[in-house]
Amino acid sequence: MFEILILMLDATIRTAPPLILAAMAGMFCERSGVVNIALEGKLLAAAFASAAAAAVSGSAWIGLGAGVGVSILFALMHGFATITHRGDQVVSGMAINILAAGLTVTLGRYWFDQGGQTPALSGAARFAPIDLPYAKELYDVPVVGQLYSELLSGHSLLEYVAFAAVPLAWWVLFRTRFGLRLRAVGEAPAAVDTAGISVVRMRYTALIIGGLLAGIGGTYLAVAQTAQFIPNMSAGKGFMALAALVFGKWRPWNAMAACLLFGFLDAVAIRLQGVSIGSFPIPVQAIEALPYILTVFLLAGFIGKAVAPKALGTPYVKERE
Repeated sequence: MFEILILMLDATIRTAPPLILAAMAGMFCERSGVVNIALEGKLLAAAFASAAAAAVSGSAWIGLGAGVGVSILFALMHGFATITHRGDQVVSGMAINILAAGLTVTLGRYWFDQGGQTPALSGAARFAPIDLPYAKELYDVPVVGQLYSELLSGHSLLEYVAFAAVPLAWWVLFRTRFGLRLRAVGEAPAAVDTAGISVVRMRYTALIIGGLLAGIGGTYLAVAQTAQFIPNMSAGKGFMALAALVFGKWRPWNAMAACLLFGFLDAVAIRLQGVSIGSFPIPVQAIEALPYILTVFLLAGFIGKAVAPKALGTPYVKERE
């Protein structure tokens, strides 16, 4: 049972990073007052760009740069529509999601002629697992050995980056002047503007940070976890990250806990494939839908009262305009 538990937790750690990075991206954006429904599209676009660049160049780092760059470009498009032109933030986000879903498949078919997929990545073109010192030697040590060798060791660089992003996001938001201003923009943008701080610049900065984090998350999906781009491989993870953000009440540690919970449900669903109840096999589709169904129930029944930033979703217009 202990070994099964370790394997389940290990699978959770491997499935949670894109959720965590997307949730942190959404937190910066929504703390500044911008609804970031476009997380799904940014994850998908970054996954395709990173896999395509890594396949052509043979370098995972070039793939990471391409994924982050495309994600930031989509973030700037979102900001241009919603901050500069004060468009509807939800509509703009959904437009980006639709654009990413269609554009990635179309370009994938045109460039690689593999049904929208990119070539499989190997060697230096993907982020390989990192073995920590003495991981193999300590594996047989009771309890501690498996915790160190399975849970802490054997993960790619981007997985460690995802978990390191949580305390860093907490520190930036709640222990720096920039974080104080960012949260103030999401609560009372008029007061911030009166103090001489540019609301537009703060919101664009939040979107760029969000684009950076979502780009790393998308790159992890394609270049580290799967080693290939597959059409629609984000599979709703951007929306699950938003659900985790609401579940965590727009706080980094709480959002990470929710992402780990959703990642654990995803790992359970993968492990349950092929399981039967008596002589009746459980449909694979029902098992794959389990994390999404439980996400809805958890949000509906256990979230309590979640108070969003007061200016969330509201374009800022100066009084003199």
